[in-house]
Amino acid sequence: MSNLLLSYLNKRLTETEEVKKKADLVAGPVITISREVGCNGVKLANLIVSKLNHENPDTNWKVISKEVFYQSAKELKMHPDEVRKTLQQTEKFTFDDILKAFSDKNFKSDITIRKTMKRVIRQIAADGYCIIVGRAGREITKSIKNSLHIRLIAPLEFRINTIMNNNHLNREEAIDFIEKVEKERINFRKAILKGDVSNELYDLTINRAAFSDEEIIELIEFVGMKKNLFHYNLPSSATSNVNKS
Repeated sequence: MSNLLLSYLNKRLTETEEVKKKADLVAGPVITISREVGCNGVKLANLIVSKLNHENPDTNWKVISKEVFYQSAKELKMHPDEVRKTLQQTEKFTFDDILKAFSDKNFKSDITIRKTMKRVIRQIAADGYCIIVGRAGREITKSIKNSLHIRLIAPLEFRINTIMNNNHLNREEAIDFIEKVEKERINFRKAILKGDVSNELYDLTINRAAFSDEEIIELIEFVGMKKNLFHYNLPSSATSNVNKS
């Protein structure tokens, strides 16, 4: 990661509950993107950021995804892979973990890791001008008024082909990859949210296979404008294209 991004992630917002409620009215703007495996969410987020920053050079939108592992790990004094493994694994508190907890003074419980991760994501969102891909972003930032929450879905065949092309896998390997990553993401959300993750609601759900990248970006930008997420005029081409659909 660049020094600029690391510097950005090191920023802190110290908030009491009362201050947090007031801060939610002015925090952001933030976009969260939840996606099924094989929807190219990070790729799309980078395209959106490029367009937003081009249309308004005064802003500095960023894409945040795996970076939250690095920042959380830095605060916890752990390796990012350890943080990821703890939050994505199905079983908790193995015998080895119990032994480690007694023998290692630097041991961090999954509760501590979860709270740290949530705080990091919340702080990044509150700073604003970021697109958070995955990481239970919608649930963690839903109280922020200046936010937009997107869900990307696609038919299984579309997602299989995407994974095959992206990762140079055969069909069987791509299917295994989708199942493995989806399970890890469900475990992550359950670990972070500690509740039912089946009823998450989004502002906009888009079938990735039904639209081109450019069309999806225009849809998101249009909805973001309707929610007063952006502070500049929407290009006339985007408005006309959305109104035609």
